[in-house]
Formats: sequence, structure tokens, C-alpha cells
Amino acid sequence: MKTIESINRKIREGKAVVVTASEIKKMLQKNGPERVLARVDAVTCATFSPMCSSGAFLNVGHVHPPTKMEKITLDGVLACGALAAVDLYLGATERSESDPRVGGAHVICRLIQKKGVELKARGRPTACYPGSRARKIIDLNNIRQAYLYNPRNCYQNYNAAVNSGGRRLFTYLGSLKERMGNVFYAGTGEISPLINDPRLRTLGLGSRIFCCGAPGYIAWEGTQSSPGQKTDPATGLPIGPGLTLAVIADMRAMDPDYIRAVHIRGYGVSLYISIGVAIPLLNLDIVRSLAITNEQILTNVVDYATGNTIQTVNYRDLLYGRVSINGKMVPAHTLTDHRGARQVMELLKKKIEAGEFLLNTPVKSVYPDPSQAK
Repeated sequence: MKTIESINRKIREGKAVVVTASEIKKMLQKNGPERVLARVDAVTCATFSPMCSSGAFLNVGHVHPPTKMEKITLDGVLACGALAAVDLYLGATERSESDPRVGGAHVICRLIQKKGVELKARGRPTACYPGSRARKIIDLNNIRQAYLYNPRNCYQNYNAAVNSGGRRLFTYLGSLKERMGNVFYAGTGEISPLINDPRLRTLGLGSRIFCCGAPGYIAWEGTQSSPGQKTDPATGLPIGPGLTLAVIADMRAMDPDYIRAVHIRGYGVSLYISIGVAIPLLNLDIVRSLAITNEQILTNVVDYATGNTIQTVNYRDLLYGRVSINGKMVPAHTLTDHRGARQVMELLKKKIEAGEFLLNTPVKSVYPDPSQAK
């Protein structure tokens, strides 16, 4: 049997065999899981999509006179200061007071790009914080802490969306043409992290991940994470939304190429987050889960005009760009950056091979209790 320790030893010695999720599918088609387990040590997976439930904790430092910052804006975007004098949380989807096309996601990306951001704050004077106003330019060089803490990232699966109504709908999944003129979806299918480890047997609290080009960690189960969704009897995977992760990572180490702000017409601001994970091949059950392909992964097609689920489709057809819905061939579009996700997957593979990224054993499972699912 393999262990995390034995795999890390091989990584340190430069002897670990690491492949991507795309490569492992081909290997498993040619060889049985036993041979793959004997040969391969870790498999990298990735996703790169808008993840609205994201944001940053910042400690912006004290000003003179000391001010307990309460109403705070960063480049005109409202931040939550209900923490302590100079701690704040900036939500990715919070919009600018002057330009609704700009929001917290853009401010986060500016900071990661090493650019300055204007902070304005007001507060109620107290004996220990006599100031009432503060204004300064902050960047990652002059503030103490700056890290993403994202309550819901890395969806295991998600619904596809259509619109049967008579007018176009602008949604967080994109612009849905009337009378089912198109279908939008998000997700990387067979290379998605939680598709390849569907019961979180190798991923849990404290697991090291690759977040926006930087080392990060799984902090908890993600909000709305639920294993109680309808599943496909053939694969055991959820049909539509399933598990999610809460993640944390240092903004100072992030690569601007792997995080991106976006304005989605008619919906608002969101933040493209890239996440890569490495799955250690510890036993045959883990290897067998990695055999899943796009043709086997199903998701619901939901009519956003009525809220009804129409049917299911597979990711092979979605990625092909056309799916059959009620007998009609409909163009399929994605919000996910598939090319970027594959780059993340390859980059993580190279970092492990170079001994720059070690694996670790989770401190605790974050697989939700099915009895609590709603």
C-alpha cells in the first residue's frame, strides 16, 4: 500500500510519477487499475470558473490618528468592517458605488497585480480610537495580511441553463436566448477535482491545494455542500450541484494569470478562481474513481424561465458545443475557462515533479453529513 509519506518521499527524490486527469483516463483505458496504481503516484485535476462566493480578508494597518474603521470603501467598493479597527472583508460580488460593472473582484485582482487601491473609511471616535476618518493608498507591500477566504468554491457539478420564455434572460450562467436558443453551463467535467474524488477520500480540512497559482488549503466544507442531491446510479455522482469547498490562500503568492474579475451582463460582478488539486493514488478504489469520463458525467438542464428541470445531458455533448434538448439541437456555451484549467493542471504537475509541492493528509473529513442535506 502507498501512503502520503511514501509519495512525498518520492517527490523529494524527484522520482514521483505524476499525471494529469486527462492522462489518467487514457492510461486506465489501456491498463487495469492495478497496473496504474503500481506505476502512478498522483493525479492533478483543476477547475477555473466564476465563483461568486469568494472574497478577501485584509488587515490594512492603523492610521494617525487611530480610527476604528466602520464604513469602508476600496476604490469605491464597500467592504465589511464589522470585525476590528482595521480588519475588513471584501466580497467579490460587492459592486462599486459609482460603476456597477466594477466590484470587489476587480479590487482583489488589482491588489494581486501589485497595484495601489484607495481606502476611505469613517468611524465613530472613541477614547482609544479618536479619529473619525481615514484615507490612504494600500497595496500588498504596505498592509500586513491579505488572503482569500472563499466560502464556496470548486462545485462538484452544476446545472446547465436554458430559457423557454419569450424574452432573453441575463443570468449568472450567461445570456440565455429566448425559446431555448442556447444552453449555458459551467464546470470542467472529467478533470474537475471533486468529480475525480467524489467522496472526498483524499481531500479534507487542511489539504494543500493550488489556488490562483499559489499554495492554499481547504478550510472547511463549502456552503451549500451536499451529498444528498439526486445521483446517477451508474456512477454515484450527483446530477447537478453537489459538494463544494471553502478554501484559503495568500494573495501575495498568487499569479494574476490565474484569477480574473468579470462583469456578467444583467447579473453583476464575479471572480474567476482557479483551483488545482493533486489526488494521491493510495488504493484501488481511488484509482477506479479516476476512470470517470465526460460521457458518464450527467447534469440537469434547468429552464430558468420556469424553474423546471427538463432533462439531463452529459459533459461530452456540452463540450462538443451542441446538445439535444427536447429533440432540438441547441448551441452550448460555457462560462468555464477550460484552457486555463488545463494550464493549471499541467503547472501543478510540473511543480510536484520539481519537488515544489508536497501532498498532505487531511486533518478532518469535510464530507457533509447526508442527513443534514436539504
